[in-house]
Amino acid sequence: MGLPPPSPLLLGLLFLQGVLRPLGGGPGFFIPAFIHMTGPAVSASLVGGTEDVTVSLALLQDKEGLLPVPACGVLTNETEDWSLTVTPTMIRPENALDVTVRLKRGRQRCSSNEMGSFSESPCMVQTLLVSASRNSSCLAHLLIRAEIYANSSLAHNASENVTVIPNQVYQPLGPCPCNLTAGACDVRCCCDQECSSDLTELFREACFTGVFGGDVNPEFDHLCSVQETPGAPGWFPFLCVQSSPANSPFLGYFYHGSVSPRQHASFEVHLHTDLRDFSDFGYKQGDPIMTVDKAYFTIPQVSLAGQCMQNAPVAFLQNFDVRCTTSLEAYREQDGIINAKIKNGVVGGIVTPKVIYEEAADPDRFITGTETLLSNESASRNVNVEEHYIFRWNNNTISEINVKIIRAEINAHQKGSMTQRFTVKFLSYNSGDEKEFSGNPGYQLGKPVRALNTNRMNNETTLYLWQSAGRGLCASATFKPILFGENALSGCLLEVGIHENCTQLRENAVELLDSLIQATHVATRGNSDYNHPSDDWLEIIRADAPDTGADPPVNVNGICVDIPARLHIRILISDAGAVEGITQQEILGIETRFSMVNWQLQCGLTCEDKADLFPVSASVQFIKIPARLPRPLTRFQINFTEYDCNRNEVCWPQLLYPLTRYYQGEPYSQCVAKGLLLVSFLILAAFLSNPWTRTCKA
Repeated sequence: MGLPPPSPLLLGLLFLQGVLRPLGGGPGFFIPAFIHMTGPAVSASLVGGTEDVTVSLALLQDKEGLLPVPACGVLTNETEDWSLTVTPTMIRPENALDVTVRLKRGRQRCSSNEMGSFSESPCMVQTLLVSASRNSSCLAHLLIRAEIYANSSLAHNASENVTVIPNQVYQPLGPCPCNLTAGACDVRCCCDQECSSDLTELFREACFTGVFGGDVNPEFDHLCSVQETPGAPGWFPFLCVQSSPANSPFLGYFYHGSVSPRQHASFEVHLHTDLRDFSDFGYKQGDPIMTVDKAYFTIPQVSLAGQCMQNAPVAFLQNFDVRCTTSLEAYREQDGIINAKIKNGVVGGIVTPKVIYEEAADPDRFITGTETLLSNESASRNVNVEEHYIFRWNNNTISEINVKIIRAEINAHQKGSMTQRFTVKFLSYNSGDEKEFSGNPGYQLGKPVRALNTNRMNNETTLYLWQSAGRGLCASATFKPILFGENALSGCLLEVGIHENCTQLRENAVELLDSLIQATHVATRGNSDYNHPSDDWLEIIRADAPDTGADPPVNVNGICVDIPARLHIRILISDAGAVEGITQQEILGIETRFSMVNWQLQCGLTCEDKADLFPVSASVQFIKIPARLPRPLTRFQINFTEYDCNRNEVCWPQLLYPLTRYYQGEPYSQCVAKGLLLVSFLILAAFLSNPWTRTCKA
C-alpha cells in the first residue's frame, strides 16, 4: 500500500486557491497554518476573536493533484477515524483556543499482514482540513498532512504478553551478560544462543569467565561445599557457610534500577504492609506519630543533605523549626490537616487537631521572584507560608494538638518561589505560658542563648541573627535566635545612594547591627532565672564601639570611610560537670566587636543617581575552653619523640587502639570485654589449627 509523499505542487495549489490563507484583516487565524503529521496527535492554536466560533474537521480528497475548497462547518462521514478537541488556552482564554486532532486507536488501518513492519512507505496518507467559521462564514483554515507508517505504535494491536522481569533478589535478570549484540554472535561469549556450534569452537578456549561469561550463580569461596579440598585450612569446617547455591551474592550484580517515589498527601504516608504499629501501647521518644489509617503523620522537614522532604514523619518529643523553598507553580494547597485523625497513644484513642488561620501581614517576605501572567481574570488563591504545630503530651500519650496556619493571598497565575516555615513544639499538658528553658541546668546544643536587657521593664530577650528574604534587603529581613554551640554567619543588604551622608550611613549601620544584640547580659546556664540578674548572668563586653559622630577624614560623593560592616560575636563556653552522665555546658563570657570598611559606590562609566547595595553581616563563634588545663610536657617527653604520635608515622602507644584510652567510640569497659572475647576466639582457632592437630596425633 505504498503511497508517494505529498507533492510540493499540491501545497502550492492550496495556497493559490486560498484554502490555507488566514484572513488578513479577519478576526482569527491558525498558528501554524500547515502541519505535517506522523504521530497519533497534533495541536495548533486559533488566535483572534473566538466568540461564537465553530471549529470543524473535514477529510479532503485530492483528484489529479487538486483539492476542492470545502464549505466551512460541513463534516463528512470519512472523519470517523479522527477526533477533534477544542479547549480554551490557559493564557487569555477569551482570545485563543487550543485545537487538537487525534487519530482514534480503535481503527487498525495498518496491518502487519499487508506490509512489513519496517516499510519505508506510509500505510496511511490523508489530508485533513480544520476550519473555523462564524455563521457559516469562513474565518481561518488549518491543513494537516497525515502520514502514518506501519511501524508506528498505532499500527499494531497491543499485545497482552507483557515481559515479566524477574526479581533481582532471587534470580538474575540476564542469564548471559556478555550477549551484547541482538541477532548476532558475540565473540568469546560461549553462552550466547545465537552462536552456532561451529563458531563457538573457534573461541571455546578463550570464553569469558565469571559472572560476565554466564556463570551468574557461582559458588562463592565461603561455602562449605567449595573448599572440601586438601588445600583448605584446618579451621575452615568450623567457620564455613552452609547455604544453597541459588542464594548467590552475585544476584543483581548487573542491575542498576531506579525507584520513583509515589506522590502522597502532604500530611500522611501509608506504611508498608510489613511494618507494625505500636502506637496503641504509647509513644516513646523518637517514635513516629501515627494516624488512624496506619499512616505516618508528616510535615515537611529538611534532610541532612539540605533538601526539603515533603513527607517526613513527625517524631514524638522532637521539636524542629525548618524553612523550605518551593515553586508557586508546583505548590498545591493541602487540607489534610483539618480532617486528620491522630492516634493519641491509647487503644482506640483519637485526637483531632484544632486549626486556626491567620493572614500574613507582609507576604513579600515569603514570596520572591514574582511574575504574574497576563489575564483579565482576577482569580486568587491562598498559600500557606507558615505552619506552627503545638503538641501537648502526658507521659507517653498526646492529649492535644493546636495548629496555627498563616496564609497569604496571591494571584492564581503568579509565578516565583515561596519560602515556607514549619515548626513543631512538644509541651507538657500542664505547662502554661512560662518561658522555655534552654537546658537544665547547663545549655543544650541547639537551644537559644538566653539574654536579658536590664534597661527595660520586660527584660527577657535573646541574641539574634538575620534571616534574609526576598531581595535580601535589611528592611525586609527577619530575625532568628542564636543557637548554643552552633557557629553561624548571616547578613543583609542596605540601600545606599551616591549622595549618601557618611555620618547618617554610619548611624544606620550601627543601628542595624545593634538591633541583633538588644541585651545587656547573657545567662551562664540554660535555666538562669530572669528575676535575679545578679546571679548566673554575665555582662556583654562591647569592644571597639564605633563613634558615629566623628568627622570623616574625606567628604566625597560616593565614598565613605570607617563604616561598620560586620559584627563579631564571640562566646566562650566550657564543660561544667555532668548530670546523670550527661555533660553540662555553660557560658563563661561574651564579646562583641565591629569591623570597619571603606565604602565606594560601584558604577560604570557614568554614575547615575541610583541606589547601591552595601552588605552588612554578623558572625557567631563559640570557643570552647577546657575545664582543666592540660598537664605540661616533661623534659623527657619534649626531647624523646619516638613515642610521640603527633610527630611520628608509627604510633606505638596506640598499637592496640580499641583497648586504649585513646578510643572514645565506646565505653572503656565494653572495649575490654570485646577484646577478651576476641582473644578467646584466637585461642580456640589455635587449638583447631593443623599444627595443633598433628601434635595431638603424635
